[in-house]
Amino acid sequence: MTLGQTLYCLGELASAREHLEQGIALYDPQQHRSQTWAGGHPGVQCFSYEAQAMWLLGYPDQALQRGQEAITLAQELTHPFSLALVLLHACCVHQSRREGRATQERVEAAITLSTDQGFPFFLALGTIMRGWALAEQGQKEEGITQIRQGLAIYRATGAEFFRPYWLTLLAEVYGKVGQAEEGLTVLAEALAAVDKTREQYYQAELYRLKGTLTLQQSQVPSPKSQVPNTQHPTPSTHAEAEAEACFLKAIEVARKQQAKSLELRAVMSLSRLWQQQGRKEDARQMLAEIYGWFTEGFDTKDLKEAKALLEELS
Repeated sequence: MTLGQTLYCLGELASAREHLEQGIALYDPQQHRSQTWAGGHPGVQCFSYEAQAMWLLGYPDQALQRGQEAITLAQELTHPFSLALVLLHACCVHQSRREGRATQERVEAAITLSTDQGFPFFLALGTIMRGWALAEQGQKEEGITQIRQGLAIYRATGAEFFRPYWLTLLAEVYGKVGQAEEGLTVLAEALAAVDKTREQYYQAELYRLKGTLTLQQSQVPSPKSQVPNTQHPTPSTHAEAEAEACFLKAIEVARKQQAKSLELRAVMSLSRLWQQQGRKEDARQMLAEIYGWFTEGFDTKDLKEAKALLEELS
């Protein structure tokens, strides 16, 4: 379990999955049922972390299944701390799948349990996740308020764990309300945290969002105002050049980590930029390659958007 968690945070996802699966194989419900500790139950932890690793590795449906298995195990244990923990891990899976309503359903349960049991750390994380869920469902300003409130409580505990991920959620919502500069400031903080702690599993998404917000901040002209150039043009503005570099860095990191889900997002972002620059064929080829790798999760927003973009590029 410990090796799996550590490797996951370092972005060594395939190795993390291997160790977590070994932990699950070693877990004996009769022998290990009572082995709870300050960090929760080891069996629950293995299921929960593998669920998140599975999403990153490109298996959205299996991630959802593993997450449900973790919840079922935690409920059987009647151990409130482990249940609160696993509900928050399940929230992360739903958030990764961009399921706002499902995320909120899980997080409300986690918040209620954390309030009743006196788990301030989990309450802080639940508040952050609730903020993202609200924003995803259209309540963007309230979402920002909730995320900032949760982050403040979180930092007051002295915690650093998963901070780049939580900050990424705030940056994403800032982008949704057109506050690109604020989002970029948050991403700079997140990237500094990655450099400090080597918590790299979400690094590709940080670079992708940085590129997206850079374009948003510069108010890139619409595709209709640009003349297509089939000679593989260089980016026409400094912002486009910077964004392209961010997207390429995101793709590089994701490929190194075998994080197929994050690679798909980064390729989509780069493809949209290349589409605006008249590089439709380059965009189509790159997107078709990564989209064709997937074997499941075709009902998720990311894969639906990838399919729609491929049709635009064809």
